[in-house]
Amino acid sequence: MVTVTTLDKEPDLKAEWGAIWWLCNRKLDPETDLTLGVVEIKPGHSNPRHYHPNCEELVFVLEGECDHSLGDEVFSLKPGQMLRIPTGAVHNAVNTGNRPVRMVIAYSTGERQTVGV
Repeated sequence: MVTVTTLDKEPDLKAEWGAIWWLCNRKLDPETDLTLGVVEIKPGHSNPRHYHPNCEELVFVLEGECDHSLGDEVFSLKPGQMLRIPTGAVHNAVNTGNRPVRMVIAYSTGERQTVGV
């Protein structure tokens, strides 16, 4: 099976803080072993602190700026930078700029689990 998706659609998740578009996961392609998406966080907002008990995550900043907390550390990320988040690590991103921050998000499983803290 081949999967072709696009960002030219309504977000799969809309929240006060921003939105997520899923490009690949087991819901879209039952044969995949990965999850891929794009997240957008509005200026002055953050996504909730959470962790993924069953996978690691890669975050790649496309545009905008954010501070990404990972445990007790904070990483200031700009376009072109990537952060690897280990399985089980508590994290979230805070948009520190004056425009939306957009990031590609990838997970090492087709069925990512998320637990809020």
